[in-house]
Amino acid sequence: MSQQSPTVVILGASRGIGLGLAREYVRRGWRVIATARSPEGKARLQGITSNKQLDIRELDITDAIQLSALTSGLSDTQIDVLIANAGISRGPNETVNTMSREDFVQLIVTNALSPIAAIKAFRPLMKEDGVIVVMSSNLASIADITGGGWEVYRASKASLNSLLRSYASRHSDDRRTYLALSPGWVKTDMGGPDAPLDVETSVSGMLSVIDQRRGDGSVAFVDYLNNQIPW
Repeated sequence: MSQQSPTVVILGASRGIGLGLAREYVRRGWRVIATARSPEGKARLQGITSNKQLDIRELDITDAIQLSALTSGLSDTQIDVLIANAGISRGPNETVNTMSREDFVQLIVTNALSPIAAIKAFRPLMKEDGVIVVMSSNLASIADITGGGWEVYRASKASLNSLLRSYASRHSDDRRTYLALSPGWVKTDMGGPDAPLDVETSVSGMLSVIDQRRGDGSVAFVDYLNNQIPW
């Protein structure tokens, strides 16, 4: 692997979109630092390639000790792209009236608080023109709420978007690009078999968006085709 290979960190890369992102970045010759929570997740990542450009690390994104250990171990690394992909869902029918307080807290901590904590931890390792991505969703758009479904998941992703904008505003003097990026409705364990997009199409689009946006210093909420989404 060339020392000049660009570096991407993908937090939550053991399945679905995260695994697809890792596979495509490896194919493009990047150094890929990919995280998984479990041995099963690590095994799926190891199935991508035996090439040393894939560096698999253990991380539960909600675990501050693991996060600190990970960033400390990468202290000599310069990162071009950081993608916070890890997240959970309680399904389309869960509402604030049916969900327990404990489950709601776990959802918000996993989907909103933890990605921003990860961005803070990785920020010293990011290149000045790097791209910081949180995996959002079209469902996060408050302006587009017109019906029911995915109520608490929507809330967690809307919180993520809000926290990202606040974080970026506190660091408005840097040149980094901040993206709340929606992959679209994708055939994954979360998206289900009826979703219109396959992982490869979504991933190809998202990588194109990241490439196009790099260096523009924007803070944007866009989909995998680079279409603006109302906040």
